[in-house]
Amino acid sequence: MTDAVRATGLVKAFGDFRAVDGIDLEVRQGEIFGVLGPNGAGKTTTLRMLATLLPIDGGRAEVLGVDVRRQPHRIRQLLGVTGQYASVDEDLTATENLWLFARLQGVRRGRARRIAVELLEQFGLEDAAHKPISQFSGGMRRRLDLASSLITRPPLIFLDEPTTGLDPRTRGQMWDTIRGLVADGSTILLTTQYLDEADQLADRIVVIDRGRKVAEGTPDALKSQVGSSTLQLRLATDADPRLATDVVRRVVGDEPVLTPESGRMNVPLDDADRAADVLIGLRQAGIGIVSVAVAKPTLDEVFLALTGHDTHDGAAHPAAPAGDPELELAR
Repeated sequence: MTDAVRATGLVKAFGDFRAVDGIDLEVRQGEIFGVLGPNGAGKTTTLRMLATLLPIDGGRAEVLGVDVRRQPHRIRQLLGVTGQYASVDEDLTATENLWLFARLQGVRRGRARRIAVELLEQFGLEDAAHKPISQFSGGMRRRLDLASSLITRPPLIFLDEPTTGLDPRTRGQMWDTIRGLVADGSTILLTTQYLDEADQLADRIVVIDRGRKVAEGTPDALKSQVGSSTLQLRLATDADPRLATDVVRRVVGDEPVLTPESGRMNVPLDDADRAADVLIGLRQAGIGIVSVAVAKPTLDEVFLALTGHDTHDGAAHPAAPAGDPELELAR
C-alpha cells in the first residue's frame, strides 16, 4: 500500500535560518500520525510544504504517491487542511460558510447545500446552522473549520494544532471527532504541542525540535526510553538541585530530568522498587522533599529528556530574528 505521506530530507529556510532542517516522514494510510514540538519547532512549516502552501527548499515529498513539487494541483485535490485559526467568514452563517467553500471547490449548487447540511449534522452544529459565526464559541468555530476541510471527503487530512485555545470538554469532543474521521477511512497528520493529545490520539509520533527530528515511534515505545516508571519529586525550596542530581546519578546510574524553576525532578526507574533507594539517598544527603509520587512515564518526560525543555518553551529557535513575518509563518 502506498504511504499517505513520504518525505525525505525536507528543508525550509528563511534567509540564513532553517525552520525545517532535513526532516524525514513516513505516514501510513489509515493512521493518526502525530507531529510534536514546541512553538517554532517547524511543525506548521512542514505541513505547509507538504500542502504546497510553501515551496520546498530541499528534499523530496510525496502524498499518496504524488510528487508535491511536480503536481501541486493534484496534491490539493487529495488534502483537507485545517490550520491553527478558523478560516470562516464572521458575517456569514454556518450553512453559508460551508455552501461558499463547496462552491469555491467546484461543487454544484444543490449538492453544495446537501453537503452543508450533512456536515453540520456530523459535527453537531445543526442547531446553529443559521447563526452568524460571530455568535459561535471557539469550539464551534474549530468544528466548523474542520467540517469545511471535509467538503470533498479527502483521503488525507492535515490538522495543525486543532485544539489550541479550547477548554478541556471541547478538546475531548474534538478528539472524538478526529477518531471518527479515521474510523470512516481518513488518514490524519496531526501537529500539536499538547503531549497528552498525541498520547490519546496518535498511533505513531515524531518529535521535532529546532527544525530537526529527534525521535519517532509509538507513544509506548517513546515512553519506554525513559524507563518503565518515573519517580516524580518536588524538592524543597532550600534544596541544592545539583546535589540532588548527584545523588540520583549515584543511586540509579541515570540522569534525572530537572526543572530548576519549579523544583521538579523526574527520575527514570527500570524498577519501581528503586524509588525507595532514591528517597533514602536524598534523606541521607539532607535534601528536603515537598512531594513524591511514582507513575508511568509521560510524553512530557520523553520530550524533556530528548530536548532539555518542555513543549511550551517559546525559545525553540534562538537564532530566529524577532518579528520576522516569514518566521511567524514557520510557527
